Amino acid sequence: MSARKRLTPEESRGSALEAARALLIEAGPQAVTLKAVAARIGRTHANLLHHFGSAAGLQKALAEHLARTVCETIIEAVHASRAGLGHAREVVDLAFDAFDREGAGALASWMLLTGNEDALDPIISTIHDLVDEIAPDEAGDTGDAMQVHRETLSLVLLAMGDALIGAALAKSLGLPRDAARVRAAEQLEASLARYARTE
Repeated sequence: MSARKRLTPEESRGSALEAARALLIEAGPQAVTLKAVAARIGRTHANLLHHFGSAAGLQKALAEHLARTVCETIIEAVHASRAGLGHAREVVDLAFDAFDREGAGALASWMLLTGNEDALDPIISTIHDLVDEIAPDEAGDTGDAMQVHRETLSLVLLAMGDALIGAALAKSLGLPRDAARVRAAEQLEASLARYARTE
């Protein structure tokens, strides 16, 4: 019988977060429990308790992990769009997919409903860091220090709302399923066009 590989604390946390992310996508936020994640990675409940403190702590860490991963990708896509190497729709799809397919919208809602009062803190602070990374250049070029803030607010609210009720609402209004994505892309394209004119 082979001995189980000893992981560093960072490796153990990382493998737990990837397992939690897989469970979130496969079965929804209610499936992201210490017991389920421990079983998935072959560790003990006590091991995960040591790293996260509680199921709420695990969910908060997962929200932060998702937000950080997605925001890093969005930053790259925004820079590519500004350089003429990408399209606004790519940025929009990344944001919408994070809240829908990747489960961030359902996770944030679940955490709020289950009384995890600081549930959105990791998502909000990571998005704030994203805006801080993008905004200084744009504020200097456009003279509007809050433009990126407004665009980010609009994009995140559209993505979150679409993840939660987008399919049902679009169907009831007789609109295509991607109608909110199209609208968000139009808004972002208009903003990028304004940015390009100021360079």
